[in-house]
Amino acid sequence: MKNSLFLLFGSLVFTSCVSTQSTLKNIDDQAPIPKVNAVNTFEITVYSKDKKYGYDKDYPINVFFKNVAFAKENQQRFLNALAGPKGEKISYTNTGICCPFPNTKTGVGVASLDVYNITWEGLKTPITLYLNSYEKGALMVPVGFTLQKSK
Repeated sequence: MKNSLFLLFGSLVFTSCVSTQSTLKNIDDQAPIPKVNAVNTFEITVYSKDKKYGYDKDYPINVFFKNVAFAKENQQRFLNALAGPKGEKISYTNTGICCPFPNTKTGVGVASLDVYNITWEGLKTPITLYLNSYEKGALMVPVGFTLQKSK
């Protein structure tokens, strides 16, 4: 009973902070389903020219929605495809969630972005990227990153 009340209260607080209008600018329901390669990463062929892509909460990296069970897996498929600007192996840490927005795919009417800190050897300050597991959009390599070399 206590857990149910906590969940209900938490849902009310979380959803009460959500605008009825999404601020996300780069949702594309017509975007092609990304292909997964033999090493279980997304095959990405386009480099973004937009410096906001992934770096700005209104322009998150939409890693494709299949269902809630694939949320973290698709984030990893995307991040594991990336490398630093000179091909450096990256490390990433999920530092939390932010920026709730209205969404019908989660079953509770709201979703949020996942925030990742990205580092690689020689990088002085971690880079923060925003990932959205609940919408579709063109998958691109963010400015300042490259792709992992094929093994």
